[in-house]
Amino acid sequence: MEEKYMVNDILENTKSEILLFTKSIVDSENVELKQTLEQLRTTLESFNFELFTLATSKGYYTPITKAKPEEISGIKNLFI
Repeated sequence: MEEKYMVNDILENTKSEILLFTKSIVDSENVELKQTLEQLRTTLESFNFELFTLATSKGYYTPITKAKPEEISGIKNLFI
């Protein structure tokens, strides 16, 4: 299997795992468990960002188009 496909597969898997950690954190009423899951999620997010940076620098992954400042302001205004 090519490196490009392996990197993209790992990126997609870590995104899914981050979502699962987030759901578990929200659903947990045990404070210690919640904190442990948050730490694990933070570690996974750091790993994901490092891999994302590597993948984009090698041209393996193309991130979504950056939002324009007016688009960001529009979204912010929806939630303020």
